[in-house]
Amino acid sequence: MDRMKDKICLVTGGARGIGRTIVDRFAEEGAGMVFALDVNDSGFEELRAGRKNVRGAVVNVTDTAQIQAFVEKVVAEFGRIDALVNNAGITKDALIQKMSDDDWWAVINVNLAGVFKMTRAVAPQMMLGGSGAIVSIASVVGLDGNIGQSNYAAAKGGIVAMTKGWAKEFARKGAKVRVNSVSPGYCRTPMIETVPEKVLEPIIAKTPLGRLAMPIDIANAVLFLCSDEAVFITGQVLRVDGGLVL
Repeated sequence: MDRMKDKICLVTGGARGIGRTIVDRFAEEGAGMVFALDVNDSGFEELRAGRKNVRGAVVNVTDTAQIQAFVEKVVAEFGRIDALVNNAGITKDALIQKMSDDDWWAVINVNLAGVFKMTRAVAPQMMLGGSGAIVSIASVVGLDGNIGQSNYAAAKGGIVAMTKGWAKEFARKGAKVRVNSVSPGYCRTPMIETVPEKVLEPIIAKTPLGRLAMPIDIANAVLFLCSDEAVFITGQVLRVDGGLVL
């Protein structure tokens, strides 16, 4: 249980859902410290319970100054950051004629600009150290599109594009910083709890493996890509969707 042995890790949106499960898996696999970043401290006490290698941190991924201050604090204490998981995300779905500017920009600012801002702060530190792993959570919606999710599809598609560019950009000057993304299908998280089962049933029917994803399915994929088992993998988009075709 040491696939993340001694690694210093940051997970945005780490207090619940997929992010919480990623934090758990990293901690179980021997990470030196896993920071669960979220917009408030709800859930942090439960997250830390009995574990010396997990901490919560209130960081808003849209706040450049807050991000930079936090990254500098981590580097000052530990000397490096080994893994960044860009997981924080929101949804504000609507058909295009009903989607307000506010709903468009809210999703873009968190799901796309938040990934950019976190990576902009962390990647230079990784390059200075010569190595690191960045994994961003995209979505099958960013690859295939979906009705009523113009903002979400644009943001997640943007993550895929940035991943491919960053894989080239962060492997210069002798650095070996790997950048990948994971594109989940529909996953049973708090974000999907409000979706009626009658809406989910056709999605399950179109999934060859016959169910929705669970957070552990996504977390295990992220764990692999952040571990040394994936040292020759970069610029990739890993679908974890049970074969779903939207």
